[in-house]
Amino acid sequence: MTHTIFIDGEAGTTGLEIRERLEARPDLELVLLGERRRDVDARREALNSADAVILCLPDDAAREAVAMVENPAVKVIDASTAYRVAPGWAYGFPEMDAAQRELIARSQFVSNPGCYPTGFIGLMRPLVKAGLVPASYPVVVNAVSGYSGGGKAMIAEFEAPGAATAYRAYGLSLKHKHVPEMTKHSGLGRDVLFAPAVGNYRQGMLVEVPLHLAALPETPSVERLHGALVEAYDGQRFVEVADLDETEAMTGVEPEGLNGTNRLRLHVFGDRNGEQARLVALLDNLGKGASGAAVQNLNIMLGLDEATGLI
Repeated sequence: MTHTIFIDGEAGTTGLEIRERLEARPDLELVLLGERRRDVDARREALNSADAVILCLPDDAAREAVAMVENPAVKVIDASTAYRVAPGWAYGFPEMDAAQRELIARSQFVSNPGCYPTGFIGLMRPLVKAGLVPASYPVVVNAVSGYSGGGKAMIAEFEAPGAATAYRAYGLSLKHKHVPEMTKHSGLGRDVLFAPAVGNYRQGMLVEVPLHLAALPETPSVERLHGALVEAYDGQRFVEVADLDETEAMTGVEPEGLNGTNRLRLHVFGDRNGEQARLVALLDNLGKGASGAAVQNLNIMLGLDEATGLI
Protein backbone atom coordinates (compact mmCIF):
# COMPACT_ATOMS: atom_id res chain seq x y z
CA MET A 1 0.00 0.00 0.00
CA THR A 2 1.29 3.45 -0.94
CA HIS A 3 0.66 6.38 1.40
CA THR A 4 0.48 9.97 0.16
CA ILE A 5 2.49 12.56 2.11
CA PHE A 6 2.33 16.35 1.87
CA ILE A 7 5.18 18.42 3.33
CA ASP A 8 3.91 21.96 3.88
CA GLY A 9 7.05 24.07 3.96
CA GLU A 10 9.26 21.69 2.01
CA ALA A 11 11.64 24.48 0.97
CA GLY A 12 12.87 25.11 4.52
CA THR A 13 15.81 23.41 6.22
CA THR A 14 13.74 20.76 8.00
CA GLY A 15 11.38 20.32 5.05
CA LEU A 16 14.24 19.65 2.65
CA GLU A 17 15.75 17.10 5.04
CA ILE A 18 12.42 15.29 5.42
CA ARG A 19 11.83 15.27 1.67
CA GLU A 20 15.28 13.78 1.10
CA ARG A 21 14.50 11.00 3.59
CA LEU A 22 11.11 10.22 2.02
CA GLU A 23 11.33 10.71 -1.72
CA ALA A 24 13.22 7.48 -2.47
CA ARG A 25 10.78 5.29 -0.55
CA PRO A 26 8.53 3.13 -2.75
CA ASP A 27 5.86 2.90 -0.02
CA LEU A 28 5.28 6.67 -0.07
CA GLU A 29 4.14 9.17 -2.68
CA LEU A 30 4.98 12.81 -2.07
CA VAL A 31 2.39 15.45 -2.94
CA LEU A 32 4.47 18.24 -4.50
CA LEU A 33 2.96 21.63 -5.29
CA GLY A 34 6.03 23.18 -6.90
CA GLU A 35 5.31 26.81 -7.82
CA ARG A 36 1.85 26.48 -6.24
CA ARG A 37 3.25 25.92 -2.75
CA ARG A 38 2.12 29.42 -1.69
CA ASP A 39 -1.34 29.01 -3.25
CA VAL A 40 -3.79 28.79 -0.34
CA ASP A 41 -6.36 26.74 -2.27
CA ALA A 42 -3.73 24.28 -3.50
CA ARG A 43 -2.37 23.90 0.04
CA ARG A 44 -5.85 23.42 1.49
CA GLU A 45 -6.57 20.67 -1.02
CA ALA A 46 -3.26 18.93 -0.27
CA LEU A 47 -3.76 19.29 3.48
CA ASN A 48 -7.08 17.47 3.25
CA SER A 49 -6.35 14.85 0.61
CA ALA A 50 -3.02 13.38 1.75
CA ASP A 51 -2.82 10.45 4.13
CA ALA A 52 -0.36 12.38 6.26
CA VAL A 53 0.87 15.95 6.42
CA ILE A 54 4.15 17.23 7.88
CA LEU A 55 4.20 20.94 8.69
CA CYS A 56 7.62 22.59 8.45
CA LEU A 57 6.48 26.15 9.02
CA PRO A 58 6.89 29.01 11.51
CA ASP A 59 4.53 28.81 14.48
CA ASP A 60 1.82 31.15 13.20
CA ALA A 61 1.84 29.60 9.73
CA ALA A 62 1.60 26.14 11.31
CA ARG A 63 -1.48 27.23 13.26
CA GLU A 64 -3.05 28.53 10.05
CA ALA A 65 -2.33 25.24 8.29
CA VAL A 66 -3.84 23.20 11.12
CA ALA A 67 -6.98 25.33 10.93
CA MET A 68 -7.31 24.33 7.26
CA VAL A 69 -7.34 20.61 8.04
CA GLU A 70 -10.98 19.47 7.97
CA ASN A 71 -10.52 15.79 7.07
CA PRO A 72 -10.39 13.71 10.28
CA ALA A 73 -8.55 10.93 8.44
CA VAL A 74 -5.49 13.08 7.73
CA LYS A 75 -2.54 12.48 10.08
CA VAL A 76 -0.73 15.71 11.02
CA ILE A 77 2.84 16.12 12.29
CA ASP A 78 3.85 19.66 13.21
CA ALA A 79 7.57 20.45 13.39
CA SER A 80 7.12 23.95 14.86
CA THR A 81 6.89 24.83 18.55
CA ALA A 82 3.22 25.80 18.25
CA TYR A 83 1.70 22.66 19.77
CA ARG A 84 4.40 21.01 21.86
CA VAL A 85 2.60 21.64 25.14
CA ALA A 86 -0.91 21.95 23.70
CA PRO A 87 -3.85 19.80 24.85
CA GLY A 88 -5.03 17.31 22.26
CA TRP A 89 -1.60 16.90 20.69
CA ALA A 90 0.62 13.86 21.25
CA TYR A 91 4.25 14.65 21.92
CA GLY A 92 6.34 12.89 19.29
CA PHE A 93 9.13 11.39 21.38
CA PRO A 94 8.28 7.65 21.17
CA GLU A 95 10.99 6.54 23.60
CA MET A 96 10.18 8.91 26.44
CA ASP A 97 7.54 6.70 28.04
CA ALA A 98 6.23 3.14 27.71
CA ALA A 99 2.84 4.34 26.44
CA GLN A 100 4.10 7.07 24.11
CA ARG A 101 4.29 4.99 20.91
CA GLU A 102 0.69 3.88 21.26
CA LEU A 103 -0.39 7.46 21.93
CA ILE A 104 1.40 8.63 18.79
CA ALA A 105 -0.03 5.75 16.75
CA ARG A 106 -3.64 6.53 17.61
CA SER A 107 -3.39 10.34 17.44
CA GLN A 108 -4.37 12.51 14.50
CA PHE A 109 -2.17 15.36 15.70
CA VAL A 110 1.47 14.88 16.76
CA SER A 111 3.92 17.62 17.68
CA ASN A 112 7.51 16.87 16.69
CA PRO A 113 9.93 17.57 19.59
CA GLY A 114 12.54 20.29 19.48
CA CYS A 115 16.19 19.35 19.10
CA TYR A 116 17.42 20.69 22.45
CA PRO A 117 14.40 19.28 24.32
CA THR A 118 14.98 15.82 22.82
CA GLY A 119 18.42 15.65 24.41
CA PHE A 120 17.31 17.19 27.69
CA ILE A 121 14.13 15.15 28.12
CA GLY A 122 16.03 12.02 27.14
CA LEU A 123 18.43 12.65 30.03
CA MET A 124 16.14 14.08 32.67
CA ARG A 125 12.73 12.39 32.42
CA PRO A 126 13.90 8.94 33.63
CA LEU A 127 15.71 10.52 36.58
CA VAL A 128 12.67 12.53 37.65
CA LYS A 129 10.42 9.50 37.18
CA ALA A 130 12.75 7.37 39.31
CA GLY A 131 12.78 10.00 42.06
CA LEU A 132 16.52 10.63 41.75
CA VAL A 133 15.95 14.27 40.76
CA PRO A 134 12.97 15.94 42.51
CA ALA A 135 10.43 17.71 40.29
CA SER A 136 11.13 20.90 42.25
CA TYR A 137 14.90 20.76 41.68
CA PRO A 138 16.44 23.83 39.95
CA VAL A 139 17.91 22.19 36.85
CA VAL A 140 20.43 23.93 34.58
CA VAL A 141 20.96 22.77 31.00
CA ASN A 142 23.83 23.92 28.76
CA ALA A 143 23.77 23.10 25.06
CA VAL A 144 25.49 23.84 21.78
CA SER A 145 24.13 23.25 18.28
CA GLY A 146 25.42 23.56 14.76
CA TYR A 147 24.23 26.68 12.96
CA SER A 148 21.72 24.80 10.78
CA GLY A 149 19.39 24.85 13.79
CA GLY A 150 18.91 28.58 13.24
CA GLY A 151 17.39 28.17 9.78
CA LYS A 152 18.25 29.85 6.50
CA ALA A 153 19.27 33.22 7.94
CA MET A 154 21.79 31.77 10.37
CA ILE A 155 23.10 29.32 7.77
CA ALA A 156 23.72 32.23 5.38
CA GLU A 157 25.45 34.21 8.14
CA PHE A 158 27.85 31.45 9.15
CA GLU A 159 28.57 30.31 5.59
CA ALA A 160 29.13 33.80 4.17
CA PRO A 161 32.66 34.45 2.84
CA GLY A 162 34.83 35.82 5.60
CA ALA A 163 32.44 34.87 8.40
CA ALA A 164 34.52 34.65 11.56
CA THR A 165 32.10 33.82 14.36
CA ALA A 166 33.37 30.74 16.19
CA TYR A 167 30.84 30.41 18.98
CA ARG A 168 27.92 32.45 20.24
CA ALA A 169 25.83 32.23 23.38
CA TYR A 170 22.21 33.26 22.89
CA GLY A 171 18.83 33.06 24.62
CA LEU A 172 20.21 35.59 27.09
CA SER A 173 16.75 36.79 28.13
CA LEU A 174 16.17 33.33 29.65
CA LYS A 175 12.86 33.15 27.78
CA HIS A 176 13.78 30.62 25.11
CA LYS A 177 10.71 29.08 23.47
CA HIS A 178 11.90 25.54 24.27
CA VAL A 179 11.72 26.03 28.05
CA PRO A 180 8.00 25.14 28.49
CA GLU A 181 8.46 21.96 26.44
CA MET A 182 11.62 20.93 28.29
CA THR A 183 10.04 21.53 31.67
CA LYS A 184 6.70 19.83 31.03
CA HIS A 185 7.86 16.68 29.28
CA SER A 186 10.77 16.06 31.65
CA GLY A 187 8.31 16.00 34.55
CA LEU A 188 9.81 19.02 36.29
CA GLY A 189 7.65 21.50 38.14
CA ARG A 190 10.10 24.40 37.95
CA ASP A 191 11.29 26.01 34.71
CA VAL A 192 14.73 24.85 33.68
CA LEU A 193 17.50 27.40 33.32
CA PHE A 194 18.44 26.95 29.67
CA ALA A 195 21.77 28.25 28.34
CA PRO A 196 22.00 27.54 24.57
CA ALA A 197 24.82 28.37 22.18
CA VAL A 198 25.66 27.94 18.50
CA GLY A 199 29.02 26.82 17.12
CA ASN A 200 30.66 27.35 13.75
CA TYR A 201 29.82 23.93 12.30
CA ARG A 202 26.73 22.97 10.30
CA GLN A 203 24.97 20.31 12.34
CA GLY A 204 25.27 18.19 15.44
CA MET A 205 24.43 18.90 19.06
CA LEU A 206 25.47 18.40 22.67
CA VAL A 207 23.00 18.90 25.53
CA GLU A 208 24.47 18.84 29.03
CA VAL A 209 23.00 18.78 32.54
CA PRO A 210 25.53 19.21 35.40
CA LEU A 211 24.40 17.84 38.75
CA HIS A 212 25.68 18.29 42.31
CA LEU A 213 24.75 14.84 43.59
CA ALA A 214 25.13 15.85 47.24
CA ALA A 215 22.43 18.49 46.71
CA LEU A 216 19.90 15.83 45.70
CA PRO A 217 17.79 14.24 48.46
CA GLU A 218 19.23 10.74 48.17
CA THR A 219 22.71 11.73 46.94
CA PRO A 220 22.45 9.24 44.06
CA SER A 221 25.65 7.76 42.75
CA VAL A 222 26.80 7.94 39.15
CA GLU A 223 25.92 4.24 38.91
CA ARG A 224 22.32 4.88 40.00
CA LEU A 225 21.86 7.68 37.49
CA HIS A 226 23.30 5.50 34.76
CA GLY A 227 21.16 2.54 35.80
CA ALA A 228 17.96 4.59 35.61
CA LEU A 229 18.79 5.64 32.05
CA VAL A 230 19.71 2.10 31.00
CA GLU A 231 16.44 0.77 32.37
CA ALA A 232 14.39 3.50 30.70
CA TYR A 233 15.80 2.87 27.22
CA ASP A 234 16.35 -0.88 27.28
CA GLY A 235 15.63 -2.34 23.84
CA GLN A 236 15.22 1.01 22.05
CA ARG A 237 16.55 1.23 18.51
CA PHE A 238 17.36 4.92 18.41
CA VAL A 239 18.26 5.78 22.01
CA GLU A 240 21.34 4.28 23.63
CA VAL A 241 23.21 4.80 26.89
CA ALA A 242 27.00 4.67 26.82
CA ASP A 243 28.59 2.17 29.22
CA LEU A 244 30.24 3.68 32.28
CA ASP A 245 33.53 1.97 31.48
CA GLU A 246 33.41 3.62 28.06
CA THR A 247 32.63 7.09 29.40
CA GLU A 248 35.41 6.86 31.97
CA ALA A 249 37.88 6.32 29.13
CA MET A 250 36.56 9.21 27.02
CA THR A 251 38.41 12.52 26.83
CA GLY A 252 35.76 14.40 24.89
CA VAL A 253 32.44 14.22 23.05
CA GLU A 254 32.23 15.52 19.48
CA PRO A 255 28.90 17.22 18.64
CA GLU A 256 29.04 15.92 15.06
CA GLY A 257 29.40 12.29 16.15
CA LEU A 258 25.87 11.18 15.17
CA ASN A 259 25.29 13.37 12.14
CA GLY A 260 23.12 11.81 9.46
CA THR A 261 21.42 9.45 11.92
CA ASN A 262 18.23 9.32 13.95
CA ARG A 263 20.12 8.25 17.06
CA LEU A 264 20.35 9.79 20.51
CA ARG A 265 23.30 8.79 22.71
CA LEU A 266 23.30 9.51 26.43
CA HIS A 267 26.39 9.70 28.65
CA VAL A 268 26.85 9.87 32.42
CA PHE A 269 30.25 11.31 33.32
CA GLY A 270 31.61 11.56 36.85
CA ASP A 271 33.72 9.95 39.51
CA ARG A 272 31.86 6.89 40.79
CA ASN A 273 32.84 7.88 44.32
CA GLY A 274 32.38 11.60 43.79
CA GLU A 275 29.59 14.11 44.35
CA GLN A 276 29.24 15.54 40.85
CA ALA A 277 27.98 14.26 37.51
CA ARG A 278 27.76 15.58 33.97
CA LEU A 279 24.94 14.17 31.88
CA VAL A 280 25.54 14.67 28.15
CA ALA A 281 23.25 13.89 25.23
CA LEU A 282 24.61 13.65 21.69
CA LEU A 283 22.36 13.91 18.63
CA ASP A 284 22.04 15.39 15.17
CA ASN A 285 19.87 18.50 15.48
CA LEU A 286 18.57 17.79 11.95
CA GLY A 287 18.17 14.05 12.62
CA LYS A 288 16.68 12.85 15.92
CA GLY A 289 16.27 16.54 16.66
CA ALA A 290 14.08 17.29 13.62
CA SER A 291 13.63 15.43 10.32
CA GLY A 292 14.59 11.97 11.58
CA ALA A 293 12.11 12.24 14.44
CA ALA A 294 9.40 13.39 12.00
CA VAL A 295 9.97 10.35 9.79
CA GLN A 296 9.96 8.04 12.83
CA ASN A 297 6.64 9.53 13.96
CA LEU A 298 5.24 9.28 10.44
CA ASN A 299 6.11 5.59 10.31
CA ILE A 300 4.41 4.97 13.65
CA MET A 301 1.27 6.89 12.65
CA LEU A 302 0.99 4.96 9.38
CA GLY A 303 1.45 1.60 11.08
CA LEU A 304 4.87 0.95 9.49
CA ASP A 305 8.12 -0.25 10.99
CA GLU A 306 9.30 2.91 12.75
CA ALA A 307 12.88 2.45 11.51
CA THR A 308 11.91 2.48 7.82
CA GLY A 309 14.15 4.93 5.97
CA LEU A 310 16.23 5.70 9.06
CA ILE A 311 19.65 4.82 10.42
